[in-house]
Order: sequence, then structure tokens, then C-alpha cells
Amino acid sequence: MRVHEGSLDGSGLRVAVVASRFNDTIVQRLVDGAASCLTKHGVADDDIDLYWVPGAWEIPVVAQRIAKAGTVDAVVALGLVVRGQTAHFEYVAGESAALGRVALETGVPMSFGVLTTENWEQAQDRAGGKMGNKGWEAAQAALETATLLKTL
Repeated sequence: MRVHEGSLDGSGLRVAVVASRFNDTIVQRLVDGAASCLTKHGVADDDIDLYWVPGAWEIPVVAQRIAKAGTVDAVVALGLVVRGQTAHFEYVAGESAALGRVALETGVPMSFGVLTTENWEQAQDRAGGKMGNKGWEAAQAALETATLLKTL
């Protein structure tokens, strides 16, 4: 059996991070985690571009435009949607997940680091708390996928 997998060597890769400004107290921690992961694994600071969008709803359209421009090897999407007492959560969380469709349309990996939590405590736990940093994990997934695609 031949096994194919990506690596965490980000040398020479160009990565866009698209982050939601809404709930930025948590999202900034995700951004910091993603940036730390990328640079630790060899992505040069000059090869990382950070795009701030108003909220998680706007992430897919900006990620799509970046991917279609052909200037990046991967996109890391970061945000936070906390469930409230209305259906708003369902709409925003669902639309931010459209990144999968964007990846298929463009061929550029989209790593989904948009937290969808029941409460603020869960968000804190996943942004550098006891559940780790999902921004770091999203960046790692982007690196592995981008490097695997380069071998195909």
C-alpha cells in the first residue's frame, strides 16, 4: 500500500488567515495560535496575510475572492459564533461552513477554525484554554492539506 499524506513543512507556502472581528477577544487568540503554528512550521511572516472581516458570515466570500486570485496555497478561517436565544446562530454558523464549497470550487484548502459554541466558556476553552487552541489546529490542517495537494 502506498500512503500519501501532507507534511507540516510550510516552507515556501503562502497562507491567508481570514478572521472575524465579531467576538474579537476570543478570535484574536485563535489568530495568535494560527500565526504561531504557521511560523513554527516554516511559513515566513511575509507569506502570511491576515484579513479581518466584520463577522463569521462574511468569511466565505472573502476567502473565495482570495482563493480565486491564486495568490495563496491555503486559507485559515477563524471566528466565533456563540449560540443565543434566537435562530441567528443557525444561520451564521451554517453560512460560515460554506467554506467547504469554496474549497471544492477553487481547489484551495480552506481550514475551518470557526468555533460554534454553546457559551462563552466553551469558546475560551477552545481558544488557548483547556481544549487547546483551535486556531493552531486549523493552521496545522491547512499546512497538511496544502502540502498533500502539492504532491498530487
